[in-house]
Amino acid sequence: MNSSLNAARRRWELDEAGTDVVDVLVVGLGATGAGAALDAASRGLSVAAVDAHDLAFGSSRWSSKLIHGGLRYLASGQVGVAWESAVERDALLRFTAPHLVAAHPYVLPLTPDVPRAQAAALMTGYRLGDALRVAAGTPRRLLPGPSRLSAGRALALAPSLRADGLRGALLSWDGRVVDDARLVVALARTAAAHGARILTRCRALALAGDGARVRDELTGDEFDIRARTVINATGVWAGELTPSVVLRPSRGTHLVLRPGALGALRAGLHVPIPGERARFALVLPQADGRVYAGLTDEPLDGPVPDVPEAPESDVAFLLEVIGTALDRPLSRADVAGAFAGLRPLVDAVDVPEAAGGRTADLSRRHAVLRSPDGVVTVVGGKLTTYRRMAEDAVDAACPDARASRTARLPLVGAGPVRPGAPGRLARRYGSESWAVRDLMRADPALAEPVALGITRAELVWAVRHEGALDAGDLLDRRTRIGLVPEDRAAALPAAEAALAYA
Repeated sequence: MNSSLNAARRRWELDEAGTDVVDVLVVGLGATGAGAALDAASRGLSVAAVDAHDLAFGSSRWSSKLIHGGLRYLASGQVGVAWESAVERDALLRFTAPHLVAAHPYVLPLTPDVPRAQAAALMTGYRLGDALRVAAGTPRRLLPGPSRLSAGRALALAPSLRADGLRGALLSWDGRVVDDARLVVALARTAAAHGARILTRCRALALAGDGARVRDELTGDEFDIRARTVINATGVWAGELTPSVVLRPSRGTHLVLRPGALGALRAGLHVPIPGERARFALVLPQADGRVYAGLTDEPLDGPVPDVPEAPESDVAFLLEVIGTALDRPLSRADVAGAFAGLRPLVDAVDVPEAAGGRTADLSRRHAVLRSPDGVVTVVGGKLTTYRRMAEDAVDAACPDARASRTARLPLVGAGPVRPGAPGRLARRYGSESWAVRDLMRADPALAEPVALGITRAELVWAVRHEGALDAGDLLDRRTRIGLVPEDRAAALPAAEAALAYA
């Protein structure tokens, strides 16, 4: 089937969803839910997948964009989680999404705040992580190994580092996705190409083992979707639909720094958090010139919001930590925006009391749970392991189905890229980059930049093929223009024009 998602396809698939009985109903269209829809559909099962908002509306778009091998989990003794992460990273780098996921270098500056013994322990950890890379089968040409850098080389990669007292740096490599929301869009479109009905703006009001009561958020109409099995993949909101699921959500905040705030940054940074054994602040330069900096890990108390806010206390904390490694401390004026995501951590009784029961100490291992009415819920985990989470959920929901195929199943855009494709388009659209370019050739007005190098053609493409239904979809998820409020306001007329044009 065609992989294109758009308003017309949504309308006719919505009509079918209210009359047919599907093998699998997936609720939630973040990475895990879209991954479950693809996993089930690629096994030959009939699938409907719904989300109250948009693709990647929840936690999946608020990640650090890391596709990592689980070094932190090795440090805390979670070898199984680290191994799973390395295997899933390999699948993304080599088979499923090589157009979206690639290796990226990270520099850990050896400042006076990093004792020599700690530096030696960290390098040992990096080498253990590299051993996991080898065991997972990832070639070094795709993911280089760690090394020690001189102070001069460290400053060449990160000129904003404080030179005084700098002994050098540790260089490591890990995977990074160009845009986490684009990964989810690729998953959903690939699922659609295998026959799954991808229905955004459809809120599940109540779940049962044989289906759900659903409301079309665009019209207010309510209807039932009948299914032979139901998977709840709503992440941090899972307990609202399946009360037996108990989570301990945590909030992770990132800053969006203005272009140039850290000079000509050619690598990411790992900055040790004072008083923590194996936690680091991350500095992540983006292709559009912005720089993301994170990450906090704070428990969330009270109701779970649809869109969490980044508190000023988190902003101040990150500026202070990152500033410990810089020649010029960052100021609040360097921050163009901020975003926060919520982790759906599985509650556990074995968090050491000595650690204060912090969410930072909870395992990132995922869990697949079955409620008394038969609904299968998948929670926990992280972006890197979405595919394994989805596979496990479908295995639990459909034990008689054929084996999963997704470990080697290329996503939309993962095919060969035609020579001469513009680099920025190739990194975001892969084999579809020329189709986007063709829109500009057919109508040169669509080549006009909107913001951050993004063109009007990309907005039109998102409406026609990526399921964007309104300006928020375009600015906040198909692109990330909306992370900076003033950029969002400036691009809003172009987004509205693209919706009318398409």
